[in-house]
Amino acid sequence: MSNVALIILGCVFVTQLVNWIGKSVLQDLTFTLYSRIFLSGSISQQSNLRRQIISDKNQLNRTSSQDEFSKWAKLRRKVDKGLADLEILNKSITSTRSSFNIKFSSLLWISTTGIQIFIIWYHRLQPIFWLPNGWIPYPIEWILSFPSAPIGSVSSGAWCAICRRVLVTLAEIFKNLIIPISVSKPVLTSSYVTEQKETVELEHEKLD
Repeated sequence: MSNVALIILGCVFVTQLVNWIGKSVLQDLTFTLYSRIFLSGSISQQSNLRRQIISDKNQLNRTSSQDEFSKWAKLRRKVDKGLADLEILNKSITSTRSSFNIKFSSLLWISTTGIQIFIIWYHRLQPIFWLPNGWIPYPIEWILSFPSAPIGSVSSGAWCAICRRVLVTLAEIFKNLIIPISVSKPVLTSSYVTEQKETVELEHEKLD
């Protein structure tokens, strides 16, 4: 197997692995790691602010607005300020998350599908494999050599499609082996139960 064939197989495998795991799962895991490194201060501030607001709200609920109006008003202003600061912080983190998602999606596409398309285009004239002469009908040879490889060979695009199809098939086989197929139990209808009871009664009458 040539180096180009192995490279294409590796690219297809990585792309399928991303599809199997799920882009959203990878995105969430990566952002969690990113936030722990670069947003640790904001995340910690958000958590502390939430706890402080909950504490102030509980204290506000225990304070009478009639008997202790000045204390109640002070707590009310503190809660309002905390909620306003929390909203600003949440918007900042949400904006950072949206920007991260766009960059992550672009980088993921470039590192999987983008590289795969480039390799196929770059090696479009190069035969990945040569087929045995006369073993395969001409129409199939033409399809396997599409778009620009010599007739009688397997092109980079065809090899990519073959690799993807094999990996998808293997994944389906593995999934069927790991996840047992649930067999639905027959549901006894009321008419069936009635018929069974009548049959039992008739048998008892015969015995009597």
